[in-house]
Amino acid sequence: MSNADELLRIEGIRKVFPGVVALDGVDFDLRRGEVHVLLGENGAGKSTLIKMLSGAYTPDDGRILVGGEEVRIHGAQDSERLGIATIYQEFNLVPDLTVAENIFLGRQPRRFGMIDRGRMEAEAAELLKRVGVNVSPRARVRELGIARLQMVEIAKALSLDARVLIMDEPTAVLTSEEVDKLFAIVRTLREDGVGVVFITHHLEEIAALGDRVTVIRDGKSVGQVPASTPEDDLVRLMVGRSIEQQYPRERGETGEPLLKVEGLGRDGVFHDVSFEVRAGEVVGIAGLVGAGRTEVARAVFGADPYDRGTVRVNGSGLRGNDVNAAMAAGIGLVPEDRKGQGLVLDASVAENLGLVTLRTATHAGLVDLKGQREAAARVAEQLGVRMAGLGQHVRTLSGGNQQKVVIGKWLLADTKVLILDEPTRGIDVGAKVEIYQLINELTAAGAAVLMISSDLPEVLGMSDRVLVMAQGRIAGELAADEATQDAVMALAVSTSPTTETEAPRGR
Repeated sequence: MSNADELLRIEGIRKVFPGVVALDGVDFDLRRGEVHVLLGENGAGKSTLIKMLSGAYTPDDGRILVGGEEVRIHGAQDSERLGIATIYQEFNLVPDLTVAENIFLGRQPRRFGMIDRGRMEAEAAELLKRVGVNVSPRARVRELGIARLQMVEIAKALSLDARVLIMDEPTAVLTSEEVDKLFAIVRTLREDGVGVVFITHHLEEIAALGDRVTVIRDGKSVGQVPASTPEDDLVRLMVGRSIEQQYPRERGETGEPLLKVEGLGRDGVFHDVSFEVRAGEVVGIAGLVGAGRTEVARAVFGADPYDRGTVRVNGSGLRGNDVNAAMAAGIGLVPEDRKGQGLVLDASVAENLGLVTLRTATHAGLVDLKGQREAAARVAEQLGVRMAGLGQHVRTLSGGNQQKVVIGKWLLADTKVLILDEPTRGIDVGAKVEIYQLINELTAAGAAVLMISSDLPEVLGMSDRVLVMAQGRIAGELAADEATQDAVMALAVSTSPTTETEAPRGR
């Protein structure tokens, strides 16, 4: 490799936060026209590293070289000036602005000193077409779903004409078809000489797209290997141990129905949805983006209204559009947007764990703070939350540990029916197994779990039954021994409701 081919080099980077060594001597390099995968568990230091490159953090020690020259990156403008663009896992968009305004924020084309809105929207339309998303440049960002928000972020990065593109979990919210489109875009960029730093927890994506892999563990770079390295070896590098079983579902006897939904409907969103979840059972809901899975979950939990149908918990009818009634009946919801809907980011771990039980822990206007803290400590230890202490702000935890806190608050509330919406999105393979084991513990204790996931192997591996939604309806139901990827996808793309007996069989 000639020096001219090297776009970026990181040497001995170190970063220390109070009580935590986030990075400890990390080395990394990126060549022109390659996809270099950055792999590691949540909390390994990947996010800290890319924030060094985007200007959010400055290193305590070590060097960053761009094009062979040592540089200092003190902010986003420095990063962009050096030809580095970053697409974060958590969207960096302004909800009340249009798509075009977000793409060119701070860089709007001007004419006679005024923003040239026509040119801006035309250029935005071309970028959106390039990433294969059918969105109007004039649409407000707050009107878009998560998958489209991700594609707008990619279009924004492409508008910078960067030489180095950092992509942090870009496929986490995309369907398989959208992932294929994204990969085609990345391959085109690679052919154009762009270097891509690609962060993913989907190990199957590495061989499909990557050239090299650098693995970070506990803040150190522990190995650089070809992208063709077997997944088992990658996992061993990531976590320092082998994971013998990726989906350790422990199926046992099921009891009476704890959750029963009949004829649930909301005009224009979902229709005639009926299902039940029994004690000790995991029921998975699969389907394409837009099928109505999340909308049904939110309606069952009382977060959104419905026009018809009933929800019963342990045999008793549940008042609709009433979250407090749902929680009192023993229903908990872990939302797909954990940061926006599941956590108070600037509150502590202890405060977040006690959110659901705050009301019951209050007597005569006084909160039993000691009891809440003791309970929070017990659950945090049970879940293995990696933190400096219960007083640490949740915002500063890794994604996997944040998810444990979201689940933990429902454990404290002794939840009987737990709805998990994308429970392992953006979480590394080690943390995923820990959450699967937690699901096993819940069902073994007699709880019922309703799990929505776009990760089809996860649905198949952890569900006792699989419901498949298409166009706002239950298209079919499959028992665990009947559910295959082909069978699920056949139902997911169906255009009309299908009975269970019509679903494809076999493996």
